[in-house]
Amino acid sequence: MPGLAARLDKLHHHRGGASLPADKPHAFVYFITIQNRSDRTVTLLGRKWVVAHADGTQLVIEGDKIVGETPRLAPGEEFSYNSYHVTGLDAQAHGSFHGVDEFGRKIHVILPAFDMTVPRD
Repeated sequence: MPGLAARLDKLHHHRGGASLPADKPHAFVYFITIQNRSDRTVTLLGRKWVVAHADGTQLVIEGDKIVGETPRLAPGEEFSYNSYHVTGLDAQAHGSFHGVDEFGRKIHVILPAFDMTVPRD
């Protein structure tokens, strides 16, 4: 929908730790902001992520809510959150968010792709 925008504010790499699986020892914590620059109130209902790994495999994650919330954004408001992906390889992620506007019309906003590059030691 015109007037909606999503951006990656920050990406942080975290290596290892007991909480990460041995085959996916790299966590990439991302901070996202979704802005409503339209003239309508929107409610975000869900998200979809596609993570493309360097070996050619893809992981698709989709579902209801965004970190457990259904943010309602009036014109000029924004919603920021953070979450993470884990991987064992370099990967590229892109996401999208969907919902409805105040008139019940479907809305969709795309987050541009970003790289998750595993640091080389």
